Amino acid sequence: MATEPARRRPKLNRGTVLRTERVTPHMIRVVLGGGTLAGFGAGEFTDHYVKLLFPQPGVDYPEPFDMERVRAELPRDQWPSVRTYTVRAWDPEAAELAIDFVHHGDKGIAGPWAARVRPGEEIFFNGPGGAYAPSADADWHLLAGDESALPAIAASLERIPEGAPTRVFIEVAGPEEEQSLTTPGDAEIVWLHRDGGPVGDLLAEAVQKLDFPEGRVHAFVHGEAGFVKTLRRHLRVDRGLPMDQLSISGYWRQGRDEDGWQSSKRDWNRQVEEEEAKALS
Repeated sequence: MATEPARRRPKLNRGTVLRTERVTPHMIRVVLGGGTLAGFGAGEFTDHYVKLLFPQPGVDYPEPFDMERVRAELPRDQWPSVRTYTVRAWDPEAAELAIDFVHHGDKGIAGPWAARVRPGEEIFFNGPGGAYAPSADADWHLLAGDESALPAIAASLERIPEGAPTRVFIEVAGPEEEQSLTTPGDAEIVWLHRDGGPVGDLLAEAVQKLDFPEGRVHAFVHGEAGFVKTLRRHLRVDRGLPMDQLSISGYWRQGRDEDGWQSSKRDWNRQVEEEEAKALS
């Protein structure tokens, strides 16, 4: 009887907060370091992500910290909360990892943590994961997303091949949330300001109205699941792009926390794929 391969155990990292920076009024950068990050291994992709582990208040965890023991010995409601965040930058020489957090007051777990954390505090996390980096073979690049995708877009812009035509659409709350972005590519960066409007509407409209340059595009579209679904259909059905030219996924969904979104994401994706297949048939 054939046996299944052993399930790969996620790499557990421990980072020490070195410093924090308020990048914009609602974006906080936390820089982690420490000897355990020496072999962190990011760098291949520009959408690398980590899964941060936030302890439940009042729960004593095993020492040394071990998620396998946590799962085996503690009830599920005492397991740490998991929040997924994109790596903004990784410096292997200094062993420093920068992660950007959207912060909207006391709402949520990770944003408030980033606002209050101080140098010297530690956090455990798994990773890195990732799958996308700008292709050197593409004739031009399309990057589109909201605040949650901004760290990956910024990292991707830094890796665009020199002189490569690039169209970038980033939707944020307002002009105060714009950031200075650098790239060796020939990039046209459009900032879209919601000003209290629905998330993703301006972004979807801008991409749909884009006059695509000639040649093969490599597209990165991430953010709130609603507009991602709209743009996936547009790019796949209306523009006829194959999946191997797309990196496209919902990072989050309005009305759901990460636990709720991750538990429903597979079904959501299946529905999107079925609707897409019907439209393409």
